[in-house]
Amino acid sequence: MKTTPEHDERIAKMSFASVYPHYVTKVERKGRTKEELHQVIEWLTGFNDKMIQELIDEKVSFETFFQKAKINPGASLITGVICGYRVEEIENPLTQKARYLDKLVDELAKGRKMEKILRKV
Repeated sequence: MKTTPEHDERIAKMSFASVYPHYVTKVERKGRTKEELHQVIEWLTGFNDKMIQELIDEKVSFETFFQKAKINPGASLITGVICGYRVEEIENPLTQKARYLDKLVDELAKGRKMEKILRKV
């Protein structure tokens, strides 16, 4: 699925620190915890709690965030629609990774079991 260059650029330049509080609010409002959110982020990126906090403090862009990440091989198993895009069809790799994260946060907030969210390869 094609995204526009402007859309891809906007995601690349957006800071992880600006989106992170929205992730926390979303999952906590639905009865999940910040610890579960961090577990999902760590599964996708390899970042532990300390590294997540450092990236927030540094106000890194999503571009830098995903450059530093070690994307889980199971990420390709993430499918479905988020923000009007089918994640498995997004052509821009950075935009796809950002939407993978959005999809995982969404699944967590919707009460999906952790073992289903953390796809096994």
